[in-house]
Amino acid sequence: MSVADYIVDRLATEGIEHCFGVAGDYAFPICNAVDSSAKIKWIGCANELNASYAADGYARIRGAAMLVTTYGVGELSAINGVMGAKAERSLVFHVVGMPSYQNQRVHKIAHHTLGDGVFGNFVALSADAACCHAVINPENCVVEMERVIAEARRNNQPAYIAVPSDYALSPVVPVDVKPIVPRSNEAALQKAMAIIAERVDKAKSVVAFPASTVSRLGLQKQAQKAIEALGCPFVTTLMEKCSIDEGHPQFAGIYAGAVSELDTRHIVESADIVLDLGGVNLNDITTAAYSSHLDLSRFITVGLDDVRIGDQVIANVRLADVLSELAKFKRSSAPYRAKPQALAPVNGNPSDKITMAALYPRYAAFLRAGDTVVLETGSSSLGMTPTILPDGVRVEAQVLWGSIGWATPAALGVALADPSRRTILITGEGSHQLTANDIGAMGRFGANVIVFVLNNGGYLVERALEENPNWTYNDLAPWNYAELPKTLGCADWFTARVTTLGELDEAMKSARASKSGAYIEIMGGKMDMPPALAFAHGQLKAMYGDTPVRAGDSVGR
Repeated sequence: MSVADYIVDRLATEGIEHCFGVAGDYAFPICNAVDSSAKIKWIGCANELNASYAADGYARIRGAAMLVTTYGVGELSAINGVMGAKAERSLVFHVVGMPSYQNQRVHKIAHHTLGDGVFGNFVALSADAACCHAVINPENCVVEMERVIAEARRNNQPAYIAVPSDYALSPVVPVDVKPIVPRSNEAALQKAMAIIAERVDKAKSVVAFPASTVSRLGLQKQAQKAIEALGCPFVTTLMEKCSIDEGHPQFAGIYAGAVSELDTRHIVESADIVLDLGGVNLNDITTAAYSSHLDLSRFITVGLDDVRIGDQVIANVRLADVLSELAKFKRSSAPYRAKPQALAPVNGNPSDKITMAALYPRYAAFLRAGDTVVLETGSSSLGMTPTILPDGVRVEAQVLWGSIGWATPAALGVALADPSRRTILITGEGSHQLTANDIGAMGRFGANVIVFVLNNGGYLVERALEENPNWTYNDLAPWNYAELPKTLGCADWFTARVTTLGELDEAMKSARASKSGAYIEIMGGKMDMPPALAFAHGQLKAMYGDTPVRAGDSVGR
């Protein structure tokens, strides 16, 4: 077996059935190995950045993804998406075809290089975007693949695998190596559980905070069983929205600092113990411009590979094992029961113009069990934060890294990762313009996504995040969005451009009935923003700090 064939075959055993990428001559041996494989299908994307976003979306559903790019120009185009996967703990195996070892050895001047005969210029850059890396040759292939797979699994972050093109075609040197499976140290696990049990038993109030890593590792059911055994309320941030159904009787709401419901905020901020399952990310978005009041000394944080209680860290303890142990707890009192939360009522008359107050309840009513909704960074994700969604809906959003344009290719990856579910993309036209060309890939590969694009005349999230919303750099070229699918090869898709609530309601019905993809352009107001974004507009100082005093400005006493 060649090195390239071995890499593809080994990654297939990690549950990967699709490979996202862009062909390039140095990567041809890897591309050929994928194309010849009966286990992994090649998914060609419009560019490497899109491919990295698609791989991120795929990994969120399947647990791992494969991305292939060529040396230099390809890998560097993908690096933003790979680093976003690293930030949000999405496991992408980034395989890069390098110039041949023969040409590297004699320092030939070759294309895709800096013309200096040096071929290691980009390895460090791509390696830093991942949690581990390896440069593969026939002798180290088997050992190094097991090492990087184990390390990537331990951190649930990307791995960078570089392969010179001649080595990729060479036979693998066989080595007897068993896969490395990360496991808890039993003594450390029992020590951690004893301390957690003692703290929880003494606490008058406990709230659970399942982090986004629970979903990345596919541990949603285990987390739910643990929370049910504890009997305590649980909350999520936007990063974990719908990781456990919002109709669950112990769900106490979305926590987002000052924009949380009052009861939700009280439950979280007054709790004796906050049981952080997976390492919740308290950033400026999830805390609504740092408006939360959390005492971190009350946190018990169960990370992927350790448990932190105050200043004490217990290492070599896996999240999955802690959840299993928590599920054995026997509660001493009746479990918390929240007031049932209904979907927001659909409002407005058919002839009314579309407003955000009317749009987001319609999204919630449109979604159903078995849908996966992909939210773009900005007004789309912030608008959906407080909106209660039906049980059985899954939500994916890139909240921490926040790279606009992520959601469109990510929806491609999500749809291919689990075709049994319907993928719904909710985005704004500012983000969409960056990556809309992979609507064509959706049609080509049968990813029948329903796409909602909000057209409100520019970058609404950017207008909201500065005092003057009318700078010309927040404006966009006026595309005819509803015509894009046909232009990009999706001739059988349902498309519509809607300006009133009645038109939107009819288009939603047609989109749901469509057997192929659907694309709806929604015309909105230039400064009509959801409440969470409006709140952020009033918290610019908290988010970014004081505006520096300029020369010549008068300063008050």
